[in-house]
Amino acid sequence: MELPVIRIIDDNEVMRKSWIFLLEDESGWEVKAYEDAQDFLEHDDFEKPGAILLDVRMPKMSGLELQEYLQQISVTLPIIFISGHGDIDMAVHVLKRGAVDFLQKPVDDERLIEALHMAVQKDLQQRKKQSDNERLRSQFDTLTTREKEVIMLAAKGLMNKVIAGQLEISERTVQIHRGVGSKKLGAKTSVDLMQILLRLGIEKYE
Repeated sequence: MELPVIRIIDDNEVMRKSWIFLLEDESGWEVKAYEDAQDFLEHDDFEKPGAILLDVRMPKMSGLELQEYLQQISVTLPIIFISGHGDIDMAVHVLKRGAVDFLQKPVDDERLIEALHMAVQKDLQQRKKQSDNERLRSQFDTLTTREKEVIMLAAKGLMNKVIAGQLEISERTVQIHRGVGSKKLGAKTSVDLMQILLRLGIEKYE
């Protein structure tokens, strides 16, 4: 598994070097530093897991503007804001928009590292969930039309006899499609099927 990347985005060179020195001692992380938002947007690989350590006030594009832009382009890397000029309203604003934390300069090293660990774990969990959902979607897409119809009804807790009546097929045919479909999705019960469909955002099959 590739190392999570901590992206430092701050126009203050002294601060960048200080955080690089601190964070490179943390095993399990790769550290990259950018002097401004544009530098980050042009050179970073968003596909790599990790987190962003982001200064609020920067030339050209502020940290708040970068957060908004990343949301627009569906980059979900967790953000920890750092500011020497922040206030409560600003902190509330960025946290409501999904930031993991908002820290005031000078930042306590232990608190910073703890916040970054939390952010990295959040990103790893989010990526795993996305990967699992993509796998489930691929498995669902392998179902035949009839298997999908049966699975949809089975997920509601309906008995095979009831499903057979609704679809105007034999109960034995329902059993076969239900068994094959459940096996493809890795489901053992109707509750499993319901949870899988909810994760995929599927409420009904047209």
